Amino acid sequence: MSTAVTQTWYMTERQLVVFLRQPAYLLITLIQPVVWLFLFGNLFKEVVELGGFGTTSDLDYLVPGVVVMSALSSNMWAGMTTLDEIQRGTLNRFLTTPASRAALMNGNVVSNGLVTALQSVVIVLLGLLGGADYPGGIGGVVVLVVASVLLGTIFAALSNALGMLVRERESIIGINTFLLLPLTFLSTAFMAEDRMPSWMRHIADFNPLNWAMVAGRSALSKQPDWGDVAGRGGALLALAVAAVWLSIRTFRSYQRSV
Repeated sequence: MSTAVTQTWYMTERQLVVFLRQPAYLLITLIQPVVWLFLFGNLFKEVVELGGFGTTSDLDYLVPGVVVMSALSSNMWAGMTTLDEIQRGTLNRFLTTPASRAALMNGNVVSNGLVTALQSVVIVLLGLLGGADYPGGIGGVVVLVVASVLLGTIFAALSNALGMLVRERESIIGINTFLLLPLTFLSTAFMAEDRMPSWMRHIADFNPLNWAMVAGRSALSKQPDWGDVAGRGGALLALAVAAVWLSIRTFRSYQRSV
């Protein structure tokens, strides 16, 4: 177990080195969250007056949604990194080493998780500077960040599996583009659950993106529902474990095909 962890960290470091050599990447990934927070926040700031949002500030409501959305959008592209390594032959060279196959597959998942955590904290701080209030304090922020990392892990692992299966950039781009907006708008990212059509509410109940938002918002509220947080967080954790397992199984199938 310790060897597998060490090897996973080594593969993670490879990805983090690439990230550190391109610090502008973090700034680029924060452009969209800033747009969502401050442009759309001002556009829809009177919507909270309809009631059902649990707050009178649109920014308080938007911050957890933007954190989770950013985690989703950045991790959905993890498969592109895997695909790059396949096309460059890097992955095949690693197959000749005794390195753990789980480590080879999960290195970019872990590195994306660390970047997602950093990105989430930055968005929370931007919201704070914009006037957002977090009654749940540091504990609530930690829950929100963990929820976003778990969501990112789910989609990074699934994206890796997809990269192994299709091995084409166009397919990954097409599938991600198709999924991103429906997953976002079939959730409570911008609208309170009570204000959504009933059929949307039912779909949102099965949407992992919404699980992370509900857990994060509840933890940040003045009176958190810890049962709700634990239930949604547990579901995210279980799905993350399943997605990682699937990506490893897919990798083993790829290994047999080369």
